[in-house]
Amino acid sequence: MHSGACMERNPEMTFATLRAVREAAQGGDHAHAAALARAAIADGLEHPLLFNVLALRLEQQGQLAEAEQLLKRALQIAPADTGAHNALGLLLLQLERPQEALTHFQALLDLNPGLPYVHAGCGDALRALGSISDAETRYRRALELDPNQGIALAGLANIASRRGAYSEAQAWGEKALGVLPGFPDAVMSVAAAELGQRQVARAEARVRDLLSHARLSPLEHAYAHGLLGDILDAAGRPADAFSAYSDCNSQLQRLYAPRFREDMSALEYVQGMRRHFERVAPQVWRSAAPATEPSPAARHVFLLGFPRSGTTLLEVILEGHPDVVSLEEHELLSESVREFMRRPEYLERLPAAGAPTLARLRADYWRRVARAATNVAGKVFLDKYPLNTLKLPLIGRLFPHAKILFACRDPRDVVLSCFRHRFRMSAPIYELLTLEGAARYYDAVMQLLVCFTSVLNLDICLVRHEDLVTGFAREMKRVCDHLGLAWAPAMGDFALRTKQRPVLTPSTAQLVRGLNTEGVGQWRRYQAAIESVFPILDPWVKRFYFDA
Repeated sequence: MHSGACMERNPEMTFATLRAVREAAQGGDHAHAAALARAAIADGLEHPLLFNVLALRLEQQGQLAEAEQLLKRALQIAPADTGAHNALGLLLLQLERPQEALTHFQALLDLNPGLPYVHAGCGDALRALGSISDAETRYRRALELDPNQGIALAGLANIASRRGAYSEAQAWGEKALGVLPGFPDAVMSVAAAELGQRQVARAEARVRDLLSHARLSPLEHAYAHGLLGDILDAAGRPADAFSAYSDCNSQLQRLYAPRFREDMSALEYVQGMRRHFERVAPQVWRSAAPATEPSPAARHVFLLGFPRSGTTLLEVILEGHPDVVSLEEHELLSESVREFMRRPEYLERLPAAGAPTLARLRADYWRRVARAATNVAGKVFLDKYPLNTLKLPLIGRLFPHAKILFACRDPRDVVLSCFRHRFRMSAPIYELLTLEGAARYYDAVMQLLVCFTSVLNLDICLVRHEDLVTGFAREMKRVCDHLGLAWAPAMGDFALRTKQRPVLTPSTAQLVRGLNTEGVGQWRRYQAAIESVFPILDPWVKRFYFDA
């Protein structure tokens, strides 16, 4: 027994209750099993099996917070319970808390490293965290232990699909479906592979069948609509595609509203920063004592912009230079943000920050770089994080000699692309779930950038995506000149390097096809659907010299 409460009861009745719950659950009658478990718990019986079974039912009904509390209670009374650890790990993945999920999976592996389904769970957590190579290692270990581990097969299908390796993705996905018929992650990976191979009708039929017949979690249901949007876009049906994207985003908005409507929104935060900079005299920032800047890197470059503006293309080109090392989308300034940017008004303290404080925060930054296994000694270090745009006051104060590359793209294409893509959720990404929200957030960030460039001493170079894809050699020579680099032929081989990169982004599958202009002017196909936000975006269309 795992609980003293169990021992105080009639042992025969306890065993009979647990047996009845287990048999109902194993027989697939989850509703009956949960009803039995609920009644037993109400009667004072505490056992991990009861909490696990009831938590599963609550999870199926979308009551994730309640399920989480039950599983935590199971672990309180039985800290080594395999089922509770695994169930809580899987639930935390649904809640998009992969680091916490990984803790539970790793605790199980410490107890028993031979559990294939736990290695698969680790793979899912690592994939969500962006550690793709480590995720693949876990999936393959799961398959070594159990060749029919369906979660691992589906995970490898997902990774291959996002890399643009569509035939490989289809093979993994179909094998996963042979083990787990109808498993949503595998179905969507196979459909994405079919889409990538131009089998549009098959992909559409597969996703519509999934939406019609499968029992999907709210997140899976939303993502399936997003994938349907991609398929309808490829079929040349932009109006239907836009409707599917809207369905996806409205579901995501409802799902994440409790998390992102409680505090200051990302838009309100940016607007608050702009008000601060508009009322502060530029001299306050320009007269701040210059920071000393010991650095392990020969030169330091920040690559930023707005999501879907072409930062990934620019990064993979530059990382082909033998003197450049890059680190993509690692939050390296988090300690500085906590100290000076948790709220807009905290920025007031930054110009007067003393040398010891700046040195401490700078050292924390470089420690995070080192922990990411990036050796920057003697190299040009490229820190790519698009929304570091908001952190330019920190960057200018901590690293006054850093170079800034700011990637931009036609604002209409940027906002449409943000609306169409499924990102890992955060406060800024939540703003992108409506077309107007995406346009207003873009406008606010660009207004803030203008404030920064008028107040801060920044060595910034604007790189237009359209210039890069239509005049590659000319534009990259200009970028290299800004960074003090000579052109290296390997920089042009970015498509091959993209296939081997350990990092996946929404752009990966596009970049493996090489340089192309497919993304230029996409907004024209959706003009009827998006023209309502043109008044918000037109000033930036003109400012960045795009044809209206």
